[in-house]
Amino acid sequence: MANSLIVVESPTKVKTIKKFLGKDFHVLASMGHIKDLPKSSLGIDLEKDFEPTYHVIETKKKTIADLKKAAKDAENIYLAPDPDREGEAIAWHIADVVDAKKNKKVYRVLFNDLTKKTVLEAIQHPLPLDFDKYEAQQTRRILDRLVGYQISPILWDKVKRGLSAGRVQSVAVRIICEREEEISRFVPEEYWNLVAQFEAGAPPPFDAKLIKIGGKKAKVSNAEEAGRLAADIRSAEFTVEKLEKKEVKRSALPPFTTSKLQQEASRWLKFSAKKTMSVAQKLYEGIELGKEGSVGLITYMRTDSYRIAEEPLAAVRSYIKENYSDAYLPQKPHFYKNAQKAQDAHEAIRPSSMAFKPQDIKPYLTPDQFRLYQLIWNRFVASQMNPAVFDQTTIDIAGADCTFRAQGQVMKFPGFTIVYTEGKDEKEEENGTDKLLPDVRENEIIKLIKLDTQQKFTQPPPRFSEASLVRELEENGIGRPSTYAAILSTIQDREYVRLEKGKFFPTELGKIVTELLVQSFPTILDMAFTADMENKLDAIENGANQRVRTLQDFYGLFSGELSKAKKGMRNVKLEETPTDLVCEKCSSPMVIKWGKNGRFLRCSKYPDCKNTRNFTHDENGKVQHMEPQTTEVKCNKCGKNMVVKEGRFGQFLACSGYPECKNTMNATVNENGDVVAQEAP
Repeated sequence: MANSLIVVESPTKVKTIKKFLGKDFHVLASMGHIKDLPKSSLGIDLEKDFEPTYHVIETKKKTIADLKKAAKDAENIYLAPDPDREGEAIAWHIADVVDAKKNKKVYRVLFNDLTKKTVLEAIQHPLPLDFDKYEAQQTRRILDRLVGYQISPILWDKVKRGLSAGRVQSVAVRIICEREEEISRFVPEEYWNLVAQFEAGAPPPFDAKLIKIGGKKAKVSNAEEAGRLAADIRSAEFTVEKLEKKEVKRSALPPFTTSKLQQEASRWLKFSAKKTMSVAQKLYEGIELGKEGSVGLITYMRTDSYRIAEEPLAAVRSYIKENYSDAYLPQKPHFYKNAQKAQDAHEAIRPSSMAFKPQDIKPYLTPDQFRLYQLIWNRFVASQMNPAVFDQTTIDIAGADCTFRAQGQVMKFPGFTIVYTEGKDEKEEENGTDKLLPDVRENEIIKLIKLDTQQKFTQPPPRFSEASLVRELEENGIGRPSTYAAILSTIQDREYVRLEKGKFFPTELGKIVTELLVQSFPTILDMAFTADMENKLDAIENGANQRVRTLQDFYGLFSGELSKAKKGMRNVKLEETPTDLVCEKCSSPMVIKWGKNGRFLRCSKYPDCKNTRNFTHDENGKVQHMEPQTTEVKCNKCGKNMVVKEGRFGQFLACSGYPECKNTMNATVNENGDVVAQEAP
């Protein structure tokens, strides 16, 4: 009979570690959390130091019965949920339900990866349960419950039922809304680039960009200025004013942290943060590799550290030496400095073993698993390679009191780029990279072949992608590695933002809710306050802060804003904004109202006249009717053309014969960009 019980979170982990252990070990899965705060009530006693009341999750009753039965016969109980705050909470709740205090030896074991060596070492050197880490998790859970359960009913009353607010998620929505406001306020400014093509004594011809006029930074504001300048340039003589040749190096990138993995998977693989973490979780917990059985392929995927242990560092250096020339291997390993606020609880994300090359195990992986594993593998290998080396040439050309500059660089040695290059969010302007320039000398006279004048306009700040939003959250201290994916997923599920062509747009609902929350809860919606709270949670985990004190300080601020909001928050449901538009059915004024799908126009004589219309704003900000787009799709009930409408879940088709015909169809966009009826699956 097994005399030791090990409890992990998932059945996959059971399979992965069971093969390393003998018959004395019984391995079970808790299937995640077994207890949580109640769904139907606050579950926190505000009068007794914010004491939480945990209920057994209904679907986990059989799991708990199995755990109790196994624990009864075990001499030792090893609790091995994930090595983070949530895993620690699961461990404490398991210890509680199996009544671990009754003559049982209960240990906490942490697996940074699921290799045989790591698993056996963790069991040989178990730890006590970490009360401080559990306290940090409880504090975070209670904070989120206090905010969500007490703000949401106000939003139901003032906007519409079913809305919710989140301590961290609402700040993320605010970031997106504020970026959208920046874009809407942005006024483009015209400017002109002048690009000349020159020919020297040696080939090839080359392009150079105007950078100075009269020794000062070039600024050409309109076509008239560009034309006058171009005329002077075309009649001038040009010489090479300055020639600079130098060797430049581009250093390798560090191995992945959680946020960097999510950003790069978004850029290279087009994965959402949620998908990245889901696939990474499977790679960590174990994949069936034929005769090898279930193998954990990567280290724990929630980390903010660049740290690598000695053994894998030696292994990757051996791999580089065996598979590339000595020129790619630095004399000493690369060590990367962590961010100032990094917790450094776990290693960077890396392959758990260099024995499992991506191509060798590709047949056992799904396409998504292979692509993410290969990304992690390549980044790890590249992080321990020598820099890429380039020969960079800069040529400054003078004439007509102007200076033109040509830059080019040629790769001399690929270094780490032979394995990995970093993705980018936006297309960068051409800067002459990898452009071959002729062999010229200073003071050489060169010939102007062609001059282009290019009209440009300054661009507004870009909307956030998943990658850039994760970076923004991380840089501002909002959330932690374990929460980024949930934040991005939640704000979309709540329909406060939508992801369109890889960019985040706030919805009408997101804008109005954010506006109300910022007005009524300025402290809770403040980025610096939210970041400071994350630091306080870290301090609790490190034993330098206390749960009750943190909650008391928070609630002292929050309760004041809460009581004011209950009385003073604007009631959007009742608001009517007058317009200059007239109802085409009864000639009464139209007003802007708030509905379940956002703002819309409604006749002011409602309910006597029930006319409604969608609206938009013209370039001057004036409200105007938005005529529905007519399609070639025919109504299958009355034969009239279908028109495009905007609904809660996006575009749909409605019969143009409404209200006589109320037929609707799901819509999609075909390869030509036309809105068409979506075929039934």
